Amino acid sequence: MDKKIPIAISACLLGQEVRFDGGHKNDAYINGTLSEYFSFLPLCPEVGIGLSIPRPPIRLVQHAQGIRLVGVKDPSIDVTEAMQAYSARVVEELTEVRGVILKKGSPSCGMERVKLYAPDGRSIDKTSGLFAAALRERHPLLPIEEEGRLGDPGLRENFITRVFVYHAWRELNRQGLSAGRLIDFHSDHKYLIMAHNQAAYRSMGKMLANAGKEDIAALALEYEQALMHALAKPAKRQQHVNVLQHLLGYLRQQLDSEDKAEMLEIIEQYRQGIVPLIVPITLLKHHFRRHPHDYIDRQVYLSPHPHELMLRNLL
Repeated sequence: MDKKIPIAISACLLGQEVRFDGGHKNDAYINGTLSEYFSFLPLCPEVGIGLSIPRPPIRLVQHAQGIRLVGVKDPSIDVTEAMQAYSARVVEELTEVRGVILKKGSPSCGMERVKLYAPDGRSIDKTSGLFAAALRERHPLLPIEEEGRLGDPGLRENFITRVFVYHAWRELNRQGLSAGRLIDFHSDHKYLIMAHNQAAYRSMGKMLANAGKEDIAALALEYEQALMHALAKPAKRQQHVNVLQHLLGYLRQQLDSEDKAEMLEIIEQYRQGIVPLIVPITLLKHHFRRHPHDYIDRQVYLSPHPHELMLRNLL
């Protein structure tokens, strides 16, 4: 890649010793593999509000007045307003990042499943960290994930796909939107969107039907929301099978009976979980190199991210 994609990230995941105990949570996958493609903007909200390293641990406590961020051993330490002010300021500044990776379980950065306590110390529920909640409220379409969930192949591939698509979308906006460019973008992402949500793809197509007649800025906002919502959930195996079969249809006149039978067999093996998604994708790309098709050559679905990331090898 000529230029790395900017990602905001919890600083402890980069090996920075900013945790309450003076330690870090260096993540080898993030600092190794992902660093080849992403540039990182480190954030630590707790240090950002002036807490020391090391520092007394804090947690989220449910009070009658709402959730407070207070000391575990000394509840008189209350940094709720400080964290809210920091979060409100920093999330407004995150206009150029294309995704965020947060530290799981953190009372500031945890995206979900952060323990919520009663004043007497009982664990009573799960919630989001204060900074994470402010981030998701201000940037609801921004790809956000926790480092723990990146260990799941499906969630990891989905997050990185969304980052690359969001980056492409923002770059399109930077270059200048037009009805033609918007329609081209949608056409290029047709099968990727279909793999996640066929109904959304059809709806988005109708949305663009009068692209040249509507206010392009308003239409772009509506399209962006539909796009990122469509990609929010990982595509299921049967949805991939449907797309693979659609793509094979473009080769029905070019492939002989043996090649066609082999392709169908590989798709069926993928459907049964015998081979990963990369196998039918690779074979399809092989056939399209032999029989080029202008429309298929544009399809992001076939290469939504660098193959070196090997994200489809475990799907």
